[in-house]
Amino acid sequence: MRLALFDNGRLGIVEGDTITDVTDQVTHSPTGPAGVLQLYIEALSHVSGPVLNPADGPRLALTDVQLEAPLPRPGKIIGAPVNYLDHKAEMDYPTSIADLGVFLKANSSVIGPDQDIVLPYSDIRTDQEGELAVVIGRTASHVSAEKALDHVFGYTCLLDITVRSGEDRSTRKSFDTFTPIGPWIVTADEIADPDRLDLRCDVAGETRQSTNTEYLIFGVRELVAYASSVMTLHPGDVIATGTPAGVGPLSHRDRVVVEIEKIGRLEVGVDGSRATPYASRPGHRRG
Repeated sequence: MRLALFDNGRLGIVEGDTITDVTDQVTHSPTGPAGVLQLYIEALSHVSGPVLNPADGPRLALTDVQLEAPLPRPGKIIGAPVNYLDHKAEMDYPTSIADLGVFLKANSSVIGPDQDIVLPYSDIRTDQEGELAVVIGRTASHVSAEKALDHVFGYTCLLDITVRSGEDRSTRKSFDTFTPIGPWIVTADEIADPDRLDLRCDVAGETRQSTNTEYLIFGVRELVAYASSVMTLHPGDVIATGTPAGVGPLSHRDRVVVEIEKIGRLEVGVDGSRATPYASRPGHRRG
């Protein structure tokens, strides 16, 4: 299934160019900021989770709805730094994920399709990083690589937006709007092997990144296993698997597209109208 949030938090099943509203099959009550899909993933992690039936809900044209981030407030966003060898080479990094481990991004950085990445600084480069994202479906702690995919709910497209300044990754990648996710989550049963997917990222109509996930240093199985050896993974947590070569600066009014085979196409805009000089940030003059 392709599961999406739309029109102020409704849950839908996407089929072709339509979306079927199945919200009431999960809940009849208002949900918090985590959203209905988070509630569904948590329910499925128990044996008695609901079974969604697209025949039991109203069907709408995709063009008539506004898609939103499928997980607007995930519990954790885990990043995989330097997880493609070509990106390691282009950035001249001496280390890779094998040396660096993983990092965390603020969950408040999430936005959805057709929203805008807001550039914070007018004189510091902010880059796009197109990535495959893994959504956890079952609690995982110290799972083996062989059993890692048993704990995956599904996959989606993600942009890990990054300021090229000197702060720690968790700061440079956690600005509001810096984690576009979507347009939906494709459930794991639809993806035979997440380590065999073509990925492309375009900026302003030009392709900057093109790869296949087979070139990940830590593939999806190994990455889930590694992350679960550090921290317990919970249903709805998101793991960004890393970006290939081709990162580059974003400019005001750019359109950024990341497209992943068998998953979908996520497109967002770029707003630089509120960018300020790097030296104007709070605390700049403190030693």
